Amino acid sequence: MGKKMLLWAAVLSLALFPRTEHADAAFWFQPKRATVDLRLLETSDLHGYMLNYDYAARTEAETYGLALTASLIAAERKAAKNTMLFDDGDLLEGNEMAAYVARRPLKKGEIHPFIRVMNHLNYDAATVGNHDFHYGLDFLKQTISGAKFPFVNANIYYNFEKNDTDDQNFFKPYVILNKKVEDRHGHSHHLKIGVIGFVTPSVIEWEKPSLGGKVKAKDILHTAAWFVPRMKAEGADLIIALAHFGVDPAAKQPFYTGDAVYLLSEVKGIDAILFGHQHRVFPSEFFAGVPGVDIRKGTINGVPAVMPGKWGSHLGVISLTLEKKGEKWEMTEAQSEAKPVYATHNQQAKSIVRPDPDIVRMTAELQKNVLGSKFTLYSRN
Repeated sequence: MGKKMLLWAAVLSLALFPRTEHADAAFWFQPKRATVDLRLLETSDLHGYMLNYDYAARTEAETYGLALTASLIAAERKAAKNTMLFDDGDLLEGNEMAAYVARRPLKKGEIHPFIRVMNHLNYDAATVGNHDFHYGLDFLKQTISGAKFPFVNANIYYNFEKNDTDDQNFFKPYVILNKKVEDRHGHSHHLKIGVIGFVTPSVIEWEKPSLGGKVKAKDILHTAAWFVPRMKAEGADLIIALAHFGVDPAAKQPFYTGDAVYLLSEVKGIDAILFGHQHRVFPSEFFAGVPGVDIRKGTINGVPAVMPGKWGSHLGVISLTLEKKGEKWEMTEAQSEAKPVYATHNQQAKSIVRPDPDIVRMTAELQKNVLGSKFTLYSRN
């Protein structure tokens, strides 16, 4: 009788809780208490620099390029059990390679070469920066449609007669990613990682020829206050903000500031901020003494944050410790760092990693065409 009861219990459990393609046996027997280490990786403000190449000097560069950053990404993934990779925008405009690709329309079904590289690197999500709107909305929409990962932005809306009552987001405002992680004892868990994106509202003025009358930008803080509770209600265990604007606590104003990260860090429910736009490195001595900023831990008002310079000069890394208590997860430790692709000795900078050979191979023909073209655009964005 005991064996029959066990058999019926097994059949009933399969009927009530059928397996899905994402489920495994370990999922159903997760311990109530566990410790998970999760490492968030960030690139930002690449501005077309897939390669470590100086288009002005026509020579290889030692201090930037996604081909170099990719080697740091590989090292982090090797060192950590659980990682996620994000990009914070300003990808599509800023150097000769970017301009060369944008000169002609993408063919139907063609994947933008930068997106192809990011697909290869297995990004988890990305947002858009102000420069990504430079070549127009049609080009931007077609470009991101080739991504195997979501692009999110919550504060750009269609401009429906400037009437807020029927506003519709231009992009998907946020996503909740199902992330399978392994705890310190080797047990599997499923985390719901919420990812929301923002861009400086000033983009409407800066890219007026492309955006005028078509879209509008909303206040960052009001937008965050609207969406973050909804992400929590949908079960997000952790909420990550991808913010394409900088930090300047002196600019405490609610709208049209490119430096609203300080304000965003005060929004309840945001657990980590990956930001860019300023082309600076955070944490660093540049931000020493700013009220609420801890450059040792890399936090702003207690929220872990990171900014990885520009052109792939650094990889943003936030190392989180998450503790499971019952059905809830709590972030108990966090450390942020922007890791450079180079080291400086005797005032001379040298790369400390080799270029990723796959990225070099994937962009070889494009690079040849760019260097052979009479068209040049020297831009230091």
